[in-house]
Amino acid sequence: MTQRFTEAMRLMRCSDPQQREDGFFLLWPHAGEHVGELIAEFRDEDDEDHGFRCRLLELIVEARSLSALPLLTELAEGEDEAFRYWALRGLRRLPGQEARQVLWRARPEEG
Repeated sequence: MTQRFTEAMRLMRCSDPQQREDGFFLLWPHAGEHVGELIAEFRDEDDEDHGFRCRLLELIVEARSLSALPLLTELAEGEDEAFRYWALRGLRRLPGQEARQVLWRARPEEG
């Protein structure tokens, strides 16, 4: 874990909204370098801070990494609408047939 990642996580957990934004944007251009750590943070975080988990997920999506495919697949097929939104957005940005298949399965039923 880099010092940048550690500092960004500390800031993103602050009660001050500006510090949370500062932490988020500290990682934004480097999300791809930290996708594994972001996924671990997302999985380890409890459900009490839904907004924090959504910000983590937004960074995971920004990473555009195939290593996020299992998490994005799980969330795209889940019940949480915010997580589903970010997961589908992330899947659209990933290359490959596997991501397309998940998107196909997750499409809304018509009728």
